[in-house]
Amino acid sequence: MLNKELVYTRIDLIKRSLTRLEKMAVLPRETFLADPDNFAIAEHHLRRALESLFDIGRHIMAKQGLGHPADYRSIILTLGREKILPSKFAEKIKGMAGYRNRLVHGYAEVTPEEMYHIIQTRLADFEEYCAYILKYLEKA
Repeated sequence: MLNKELVYTRIDLIKRSLTRLEKMAVLPRETFLADPDNFAIAEHHLRRALESLFDIGRHIMAKQGLGHPADYRSIILTLGREKILPSKFAEKIKGMAGYRNRLVHGYAEVTPEEMYHIIQTRLADFEEYCAYILKYLEKA
């Protein structure tokens, strides 16, 4: 059975991380890049939001009998295939899996410039993901 409280808790964590990331995103590029703490804060909250996003997907897969994901990318693709996420959206965000791995395993290569670009261009994807998951929970 789906543990909705767990999912709601992870969505709340995503939203709290997004609030912090949005504060970083409004900084002018030069201001963001000038303070290494900005990069550290953004990296931390982006990684937490990504981990929560994948935790939600993995939980839904396990509790709905959708199999065991081979990797993070397959979580997103399964949610799309099962119409929990629109397939077009799943295709759009499947790269989040690679970015999660980059933050965890390739962290030394992630640059402040790259982080600034991500928070400028991809935060809405998290909001959209949460909205689809909440809509799914209403029906589950």
